[in-house]
Amino acid sequence: MIRDDLKLEVTRLHKLDGKSATKAFCDLSILDSLVINGLRVVEGKDGLFVSMPREEGKDGKWYNTVIPLKREVKDEIEKIVLEAYGG
Repeated sequence: MIRDDLKLEVTRLHKLDGKSATKAFCDLSILDSLVINGLRVVEGKDGLFVSMPREEGKDGKWYNTVIPLKREVKDEIEKIVLEAYGG
């Protein structure tokens, strides 16, 4: 899936089998210039959502490594990823 103005494209999508809440991993290309690796499609209590890449800190807490600054960009990323996932 490609969005024209932001040129968002899912470049890789790997669906997972099993009962885990994580349903897929994907990579997203932005403006044909930047790739974000490690977005996750997650089954939450209200349905599927997209989780940004994250890493565990020394304190044992998890921190997002990519943070969309505008809500509409986050919403577009989620829309494109979930369309590619098929949900």
